[in-house]
Amino acid sequence: MDVQNLNSVPAFTTKDGSEIRELLAHRNSAIANQSLAEARIPAGGATTEHYHPAAEEIYYITHGTGRMRIGDELREVGVGDAIAIPPGALHKLWNTGVDTLRLLCCCSPGYEHEDTVLTEDE
Repeated sequence: MDVQNLNSVPAFTTKDGSEIRELLAHRNSAIANQSLAEARIPAGGATTEHYHPAAEEIYYITHGTGRMRIGDELREVGVGDAIAIPPGALHKLWNTGVDTLRLLCCCSPGYEHEDTVLTEDE
């Protein structure tokens, strides 16, 4: 049985600049075709605009508020919002609140730096 606690997994920075803690993925469990991680964006911070050629993502906001852009669409997001990001869709997330923005990120196939294409300067 694979059980990972958020407080026991190490943080690392993804190619888009998010600090994530990978809870379950092929690197640390029997999961082979997806990944689950918590991402954190500090107040005033943002991800670098990017897309994933292969992976589809789901973001689920657990703490804070932000502004999400997917393609040409822009929307305010907050706790309880689930966001669908299809493969190939340009996207960027800003933290618009005063606290750290925290979200769960589900990727299928699982997250890989090699499947992240940056479209703006970091």
